[in-house]
Amino acid sequence: MAYFDAASAAPLHPVARQAMLASLDEGWADPARLYREGRRARLLLDAAREAAAEAVGCRADELVFTPSGTRAVHSGVAGALAGRRRVGRHLIVSAVEHSSVLHAAEELERDGGTVTRVPVDRAGAVDSGAFAAALDDSTALACLQSANHEVGTEQPVTEVAEACRGAGVPLLVDAAQSLAWGKVPGDWSLLTASAHKWGGPSGVGLLVVRKGVRFAPQGAADERESGRAPGFENLPAIVAAAASLRAVRAEAAQEAARLRELTERIRARVPGLVPDVEVVGDAVRRLPGIVTFSCLYVDGETLLHELDRAGFSVSSGSSCTSSTLTPSHVLKAMGVLTEGNVRVSLPPGTPGEDVERFLEVLPGAVAAVRERLGAPAAAESAPATGADLVVDALGRRCPIPVIELAKVIGDVPVGGTVRVLSDDEAARLDIPAWCEMRGQEYVGEERAERGTAYLVRRIR
Repeated sequence: MAYFDAASAAPLHPVARQAMLASLDEGWADPARLYREGRRARLLLDAAREAAAEAVGCRADELVFTPSGTRAVHSGVAGALAGRRRVGRHLIVSAVEHSSVLHAAEELERDGGTVTRVPVDRAGAVDSGAFAAALDDSTALACLQSANHEVGTEQPVTEVAEACRGAGVPLLVDAAQSLAWGKVPGDWSLLTASAHKWGGPSGVGLLVVRKGVRFAPQGAADERESGRAPGFENLPAIVAAAASLRAVRAEAAQEAARLRELTERIRARVPGLVPDVEVVGDAVRRLPGIVTFSCLYVDGETLLHELDRAGFSVSSGSSCTSSTLTPSHVLKAMGVLTEGNVRVSLPPGTPGEDVERFLEVLPGAVAAVRERLGAPAAAESAPATGADLVVDALGRRCPIPVIELAKVIGDVPVGGTVRVLSDDEAARLDIPAWCEMRGQEYVGEERAERGTAYLVRRIR
């Protein structure tokens, strides 16, 4: 089985396993106590903090360990907002932040604050100028991920941090996806990360608050971790997290070059192997191990099951893989195709043979799903009838509305239109994306008696 979902959770690094087992014998006592066992545990905790701080590029007393990356984000956002409440209650985030950041933003809005969501381009990157323009006198905090978790696009953290510093606004960077590959550049103020993203154990997050940043921890006070992460430290897991971070950093430069070659192989060859595919994310400014593409006329969940049966564990941002049946907020913000989405995120050590085997299996898996859904052939066309058409796809979910559109677009003359009636939210994103991919004109949408009518004009 080839595991290609390291962006969700990387396999446990051997160093993490060794460190955890060793610390189970030495680090079980309370590090806050002064007797021998407590002092031994404190030495382990301090050493782990020093190692993690060196990897981040901060002072050891600026870093605390939290029970998860999500907790680090929520504590960081809440504490920074509370520390600057006299300035205002305005928060700036990018439209493609991790859900933990967006949920924190929604909480602020429910509590009467305001949030600006800075849009991204089709590659998934924010414009640093647009981010700077969102800053105002009431901005208490800005948040920007170092790299995107779904498409791998790196963000202009250095430029945004400079703008925030000039405006006197702290910048919180979610470095969960990038910290394994190197320190986050720029003059940021707060940083969060999660150990299971770099091969450490789950249940350990990092929160860094630079000296001089106004910060007021929220919730009941606790004497541990500077009051920023209450509760007894999971010392064996913390030691394993710090040890594995140091280990992956030592291997990062060589492994990054190797994984970039493998993901570039996928980016370059998939469009030639599979018809009607859109590779998304920045082609240059991206993480080494992530490549994402979307296939027209494919149910994302079914495709993932096909690949799983073939021996490949991959992820997807398609709406069909979610119990909420809502498209990925990242793909939606980028304005790219959301249906049939596949994210390949290679863990360190992935052999090239596995990538080659994936490229051999993928075309057949996609073709099988399309055949079951009755999707049209890539070049399928029919004589024009001379009349505009209406496609009723009400009650049918992704990717059926797009499949039905593709089947009939050749039935109308050049200049004719097809109205697609749909009540699926994904249609609002995927019909315009289909038009861009197939060289047709998306006219817009209209309210219908039921659902929404999406208008497409045939231009070739």
